[in-house]
Amino acid sequence: MVDRYSRPEMAEKWTYQAKYQAWLDVEKAVVKAWAKLGKILQEDADKIVKNAKFDIKRIDEIEAVTRHDLIAFTTSVAESLGEESRWFHYGMTSSDTIDTAVALQMKDSLALIIEDVKMLMESIKKRAMEHKMTLMVGRSHGIHGEPITFGLVLAVWYDEMARNLENLEQTMDVIAVGQVSGAMGNFAHAPLELEEYTCEELGLKPAPASNQVIQRDRYARLATALALMASSIEKFAVQVRHWQRTEVYECEEYFAKGQKGSSAMPHKRNPILTENITGLVRMIRAYANPAMENVALWHERDISHSSTERFWLPDAFVTSDFMLHRMSNVIANLTVYPENMMKNLNLTGGLVFSQRVLLELPLQGVSREDAYKIVQRNAMKVWEEIQQGRPTTNEKGESLYLNHLLADEELRSKLSEEQIRECFNYDYYTKNVDAIFKRVFK
Repeated sequence: MVDRYSRPEMAEKWTYQAKYQAWLDVEKAVVKAWAKLGKILQEDADKIVKNAKFDIKRIDEIEAVTRHDLIAFTTSVAESLGEESRWFHYGMTSSDTIDTAVALQMKDSLALIIEDVKMLMESIKKRAMEHKMTLMVGRSHGIHGEPITFGLVLAVWYDEMARNLENLEQTMDVIAVGQVSGAMGNFAHAPLELEEYTCEELGLKPAPASNQVIQRDRYARLATALALMASSIEKFAVQVRHWQRTEVYECEEYFAKGQKGSSAMPHKRNPILTENITGLVRMIRAYANPAMENVALWHERDISHSSTERFWLPDAFVTSDFMLHRMSNVIANLTVYPENMMKNLNLTGGLVFSQRVLLELPLQGVSREDAYKIVQRNAMKVWEEIQQGRPTTNEKGESLYLNHLLADEELRSKLSEEQIRECFNYDYYTKNVDAIFKRVFK
């Protein structure tokens, strides 16, 4: 299988061309709004909208002198216009353009991430349905607990990603805001209607209140939403890595024909994709820290946030996009070994049924404390025999634990052989799987 990498359109949203185009889109929207308010002639607005353009090389040349990127941009655009250029960037401050433009970039990029999450959820759902009743052992503290199904594990993942999806969709509402409020956010040089018309044109909401910048708690919400989503992906990746361990070997990443696992050991089949995902998540999660530190700017603004956002915004989106595609690919092509799952489920000689026996005894009038003693003492015998290398089943295929329970006189005085044997029925543990799936997948 060919691994699907990050979509080119995500990276393209954060190029210099995309940045300046977003700036130009905002500036044109403001010009249209001024014309709508009757401040400038419609003829001048039409000329600007039709003819305004920028040249990246020229912007770089101007910025080398001005040391101000927005002024370099407006100067470059003005060179493409006539007298009507006097209305370009009229009544605005730099952040009116930049922050509103970044909102457009974030909005479009987050829309792609939301698509990615839905794609991953579909991959999880498909495999969950496929393995709804595939038995495996559930583990707590890494130790065998009770029988579950592989489908239930994936249902938990799907439900978690549904929460991430909801969080990201709510985050979209938080970040899709613009501003045209002037140098200190007091609308001294432009009416509120200018901002409202501009944002409507751009598909954004106006910030109810702003100073000189869009408030960075909005950006921090985005960074933390991506970090939380990535942490969920890491959980999935780590679990796949555990399943692929030689001693477990219940699932493994797809290993393509001709693929090599080690330069020194030709037998190796390593979980390289999920290890890669684990590393990528560390980076995505790290971006949340500068985003939160950017919330505390001096007074109405400073630019300490700017340098970090030039790094973390594009990197967080591109890396998240790549990670989500890679995880979806891993799950869609995951090689599952039900036979090994069953082998591991039986590895402890029937101990996974201990709670089932424990719960039967109180029904027969035995105190929980006494019931626990009966069940545990027989379980400890099995552990000792496993440590001694004794087979976990007898010649009849019956588990060690079942044999010990049937031989326990105190237990047999409370439960019949039939009742004890019934405790070792796997169907007991899967009887509610369909109901759980209905709740999760609706």
